[in-house]
Amino acid sequence: MSLALAPIALAAQDRYMTRTGHIDFHSSTPLEDIHADNDKVTSVWDITTGAIEFSVLIKAFTFEKALMQEHFNENYMESSKFPKASFKGALKGVTAEQLAKAGTYPVTAEGTISIHGVDQPAKATGTITVDGKGGIRAESKFQVKPEDHGIKIPGAVRKNIAEAMDVSVRMDFTKMP
Repeated sequence: MSLALAPIALAAQDRYMTRTGHIDFHSSTPLEDIHADNDKVTSVWDITTGAIEFSVLIKAFTFEKALMQEHFNENYMESSKFPKASFKGALKGVTAEQLAKAGTYPVTAEGTISIHGVDQPAKATGTITVDGKGGIRAESKFQVKPEDHGIKIPGAVRKNIAEAMDVSVRMDFTKMP
């Protein structure tokens, strides 16, 4: 993962990062709710250029039911073959000067999301919140369709899984030295 994020890290002057970002997704159908969390998301954000990347280990998603987690990794995500998901793009709408003051700023992330080995263009809105102590939190909610990333849902369970997953992202960034 560090190799994938190295280009930003080497070129950036005002860089922020986290290794404990959070991503969760939720699928809701009349037959079943499925929810998974991942608190091991790595992200680097260069405020000078707006470049942002994050990387997610698929096997780090945890489910309420062990059988759901097993099916997710083995049957749908093929996590041994495609161990990571990632986003690479730019975050627009906030400046380095704004990050020096407490407040909440609307932002847009636009780039490429890679899931299950399939890249797709992605755009999502969110917020950057700067607290009074200089803490920076980035948050966004968006949807991902499994079919857009070549994830096949067998007909026998198709009614148990939503056509689009609700995804939430929360990153608490700290400034890199």
